[in-house]
Amino acid sequence: MGIESKYVWMNGKFVDYEKATVPFLNPALHYGFACFEGIRCYNTDQGPAIFRNQEHMQRLAESAHIMGFKKLPFSVDELMLAARETVARNEFEACYIRPLVYLISPSMGLNMDLGEAHVSIAAWEWGSMLGEESLTKGVRANVSSFTRHHPNVMMTKSKAAGNYVNSMLAKAESVRAGFEEAIMLDPQGYVAECTGENLFVVRKGKLYTTHTAAILEGITRDSIITLAQELGYEVIEQPLVRDQLYVADEIFMCGTAAECVPVREVDRRQIGSGVAGPITRDIQKAFQEVIKGRHAHSPEWLDHI
Repeated sequence: MGIESKYVWMNGKFVDYEKATVPFLNPALHYGFACFEGIRCYNTDQGPAIFRNQEHMQRLAESAHIMGFKKLPFSVDELMLAARETVARNEFEACYIRPLVYLISPSMGLNMDLGEAHVSIAAWEWGSMLGEESLTKGVRANVSSFTRHHPNVMMTKSKAAGNYVNSMLAKAESVRAGFEEAIMLDPQGYVAECTGENLFVVRKGKLYTTHTAAILEGITRDSIITLAQELGYEVIEQPLVRDQLYVADEIFMCGTAAECVPVREVDRRQIGSGVAGPITRDIQKAFQEVIKGRHAHSPEWLDHI
């Protein structure tokens, strides 16, 4: 299944997928000066609905502000509507949605103020990023040799396109070494997150996750924390070291593309029973109930098409 669709929303207008192009000479392509979101639309019991559309579009606007775009040409409400229209125009029931804010400039210099922000939204059908089997079987991960960005080197609270060179290098290293995902440490040597997912560690019935200073604050992560606490689990945000990964009872990662995936092995050390543990399964079940429209949080978290 590819990334094709019928239409892409580009700066307020729908264009055919094949015509959704940008100039070769632009700072987004050459310097990575862009920011994006990853959003999912689910086929719920009440029809297609976008998961936490408002929160994602708000974070997109915040990413653009952090990066220094002078003006975003569309409001959060307008972007939410555009996402719904993109799904509807493409007649998708379930899909992945990719909004992108990018700089278009008459100059190829490094002065961002000479250009202006453009916004596009694409959608395509995409199953679980790490494969459907990963949801129960889990994935193998290793601690990457690549360090996550120092917070004074890149804008780490912005979902900046250029930040993901760091993630792609780490991912490639891990996959080529026989793993499916990389776990990245922060500049102080503490556990940060994976290449595109946040991380949770389960030990003696409690959930531990890294403090927010070292990570991108995931919207799926926020959802998982809420669901876990409502299930009666204590969630503790604190620094974690790699040793704590090895002795965890369970580990799982979460993100829009990956959803909620157990980690069965870290650095060739089996985690727990080597498959999804009971707490991970509890949280996966609650999350599935939400995205199917069967949970108390469904009305507030699902934006129906």
